[in-house]
Amino acid sequence: MATGTDAGQLIGVVTLLGAAVVAVPLFKRLGLGSVLGYLAAGLAIGPYGLGLVTDTETILNVAQLGVVMFLFIIGLGMKPSHLWGLRRQIFGLGSMQAVLCATLLTGVGIALGFPWRMAFVSGAGFVLTSTAIVMQVLAERGDILAPRGQRIVSILLFEDLLIVPLLAAVAFLAPGDAAPAAASPLWQRVGLGLLSLGALVAAGLWLLNPLFRVLAKAKAREVMTAAALLVVLGAALLMELGGLSMAMGAFVAGVLLSESSFRHQLEADVEPFRGLLLGLFFLGVGMALDLDVVSLDWRLIGLGVIALMLAKALCVYLAARLARGSRADAIDRAALMAQGGEFAFVLFAEALRLKVISPEVNADMSAIIVLSMALTPLVGAVHKRYARAEAATLDGVETPQDLRGKVLIIGFGRVGQIASQGPLAKGAELSIIDNDPDVIRNAARYGFKVYFGDGARADVLRSAGARHASVILVCVDDPVAATRIVENARRECLHTRLIVRAFDREHALELVRLDADDVVRETFESALLMGRQAVLALGATDQEADELVGEVRDRDAERFALETAGGTFAGRALVLGNIDRIDPPRHDRKPASTPAMADDEA
Repeated sequence: MATGTDAGQLIGVVTLLGAAVVAVPLFKRLGLGSVLGYLAAGLAIGPYGLGLVTDTETILNVAQLGVVMFLFIIGLGMKPSHLWGLRRQIFGLGSMQAVLCATLLTGVGIALGFPWRMAFVSGAGFVLTSTAIVMQVLAERGDILAPRGQRIVSILLFEDLLIVPLLAAVAFLAPGDAAPAAASPLWQRVGLGLLSLGALVAAGLWLLNPLFRVLAKAKAREVMTAAALLVVLGAALLMELGGLSMAMGAFVAGVLLSESSFRHQLEADVEPFRGLLLGLFFLGVGMALDLDVVSLDWRLIGLGVIALMLAKALCVYLAARLARGSRADAIDRAALMAQGGEFAFVLFAEALRLKVISPEVNADMSAIIVLSMALTPLVGAVHKRYARAEAATLDGVETPQDLRGKVLIIGFGRVGQIASQGPLAKGAELSIIDNDPDVIRNAARYGFKVYFGDGARADVLRSAGARHASVILVCVDDPVAATRIVENARRECLHTRLIVRAFDREHALELVRLDADDVVRETFESALLMGRQAVLALGATDQEADELVGEVRDRDAERFALETAGGTFAGRALVLGNIDRIDPPRHDRKPASTPAMADDEA
């Protein structure tokens, strides 16, 4: 039978889970993101809200492992060669942003009336962005591996390294009566950090892969999971003992295992723990907001949040622009990184111990940090809602001028690239246009000359050589644009063969009525192929499978012909997932023994 203490602990766990289950879906539905939902839930159930959960410090200490595991998974996705390629961003862009922010934020602290030592420590703490919040937002947006996401990850890595010199600076600024309590000299801290990092790299290179090979041969699934957690937590502990951040240790361990054959297994083992603990971390941050402190010094704290977030956003924007980032990229980064982070609490605790800041300043700055973290998802949601889409740069992109290719391809995405292979193999001369500059630049890397142009415009079709082409392949993934292209192309060049990508059956019917020659429904043939594989899996021979698929294709072609102009359409050839001309319906065939196939994607 459970004791009262056990029941109380279970009530706390149930309360945490219930708050997350209620708040997170609600905030995501409102477009505010899961992070703000966790923070709001933590504030509501914490000691300064309803008081349902009070042990905030313990929860935060445990939940920091969620941040550690998140960085381990990020590291698994980065090979050492890729990380080496980011070295200029990590140390160049990261150091520039850190210096700008530290300088301006120190000035803001002095303007608010703090002595310069307190202003520096407070400003330096605000320089350290919340890795947990930024990474979670980037993950939700799918931007971690995008170029803009990689730049942000690089800055966060530099800030994780920055905690060591900042702690040393706090010890240097300590007054004389606090000097005996100061930590070891800087050279010892740096040496210990480098030694810990070297030990971790050595273990990653020579111990981890042999360990996982031995465990894999044992075929004990739970032991592999335990080993994955051991690697993450062991790397974090090693970095913590060396004076570096636990998250940095986990990230390095992930990078060292990124080329291992066990990478996907490790990611699958760690992911469930990462999600739960990271959510718990955000709940803990919400519970840590001391509303009593906020109510006592609300003017100073409110002004501090606004001033520090605006100043840091300005610094982040300037650093991005000085590094030749686009305006939209700079604004997005400023909105995402204009907050303090969890490592600021470590810096403030050390500064309080060494009497560099007072207990009142520590309480106020901790409240400012938590509020800034809570406001970041809200600022990001507002920015996403009202920010203008950045105009695509046309650097290195040419517009078509009287092209003469025998085959004109409009749209060079996945479909256009594959469709071009046949004409190329035949030796035909291609003219290619697309309205996405990024697609054009990427295609150039593989030897394709793609011109910028909107095929839905008649003048662009003329410049692209539509009148001289024998075949026009319309491969765009926008049904409305494809319809407009067919309308214009049929007016401009009556005798050119039009082969068009259709979104679904309804779109295909519309294109046929506009006199397109060949219409290919974009998922029809792949769906038939999946059906063929299913028939083979049921024991059919290749010939039987081909016959059954042919029956399905024929019935679909008959129905399509009947739907086109009431079955009287007898004009142009159609391609409905296959490459054969549709024959008129055969009324002498037996009724189908299977139900009529539903419209694809309809």
